[in-house]
Amino acid sequence: MGISVGGKHGVVSDPNVVPLIDILLVLLVIFMLIPHSRGLRAQIPQECVARDGSPCSGGDKSSVVVIQVLADGSFQVNQEPVKWENLESRLTRIFAGRADRSAFIRGDASVEFAVVARVIDVMHTAGIAPVGLLTQHLGNGH
Repeated sequence: MGISVGGKHGVVSDPNVVPLIDILLVLLVIFMLIPHSRGLRAQIPQECVARDGSPCSGGDKSSVVVIQVLADGSFQVNQEPVKWENLESRLTRIFAGRADRSAFIRGDASVEFAVVARVIDVMHTAGIAPVGLLTQHLGNGH
């Protein structure tokens, strides 16, 4: 703000609006870019419904692959137990004839994330991408 003492007009005060204009221009640019930004795509498993509208049987669920890391350190692929040594070959066989190369992983609450990260690494080695993380239902405790 500039203050000058003028002759017959007295004290003259001129506000400096340049910093305000700079702030407005930055905000304008930010608000112009926000609508064009994209969020992360989420792969959410859908409830399985058979072709006749009835709930899925075991054979109908083959389109969704879920790898589960249990609290005791064992693994399951679509509810079938798999040993650590056989995990990559099992996943490679499952995805051999599939066009959709996405899968989901679920870890029990007591499992360390390092174990889950190792499984995700094996999944990427087997050519599975994207990998979705399944969480427990809030308030359900399962």
